[in-house]
Amino acid sequence: MWIYQKKLQYPVRVSKCDPRVARYLVEQYGGADGELSAALRYLNQRYSIPDKVIGLLTDIGTEEFAHLEMIATMIYKLTKDATPQQMEAAGLGDHYVIHDNALFYNNASGVPWTAAYIQAKGDPLADLYEDIAAEEKARATYQWIIDMTDDVDLQDSLKFLREREIVHAMRFKEAVEMIKADRETKKVF
Repeated sequence: MWIYQKKLQYPVRVSKCDPRVARYLVEQYGGADGELSAALRYLNQRYSIPDKVIGLLTDIGTEEFAHLEMIATMIYKLTKDATPQQMEAAGLGDHYVIHDNALFYNNASGVPWTAAYIQAKGDPLADLYEDIAAEEKARATYQWIIDMTDDVDLQDSLKFLREREIVHAMRFKEAVEMIKADRETKKVF
């Protein structure tokens, strides 16, 4: 059960129209290591993982949807006043022709999102290691996007998201240790 509060997890501010940076942010919206893929991956994996870590996957999966909402807000704010010419100059001409300024789940290269991005092996350790890797890749992508903008307001929100990826990776690493410890305990039936 979720309770939706009509506010972002962290404030999103941008200081200028910048469709170029919006194009890069689309990677975190509909890319393989983006927020949608992460949310769906974790909420799907919780059905085949030991009870001890179901709550962790639910919590982080839900938070990823909050991050998706933040990314959508950033993209919207960065493009809402953009002209068609600015969209085209930023490499978003094809997107504009198909979707106008509407958001669409694709990566920064324009490749549509696919369920193939969601990994679920059914082995708790394999899935958790996949999750750690996904969080580290998202962290790296956020850092590179931070490096691509001089908008300090936008950088602030991106730094928040980058730090949350670090926390998620640490939590998944803790879950790996819990699963390993559980496997090592002697079972008596």
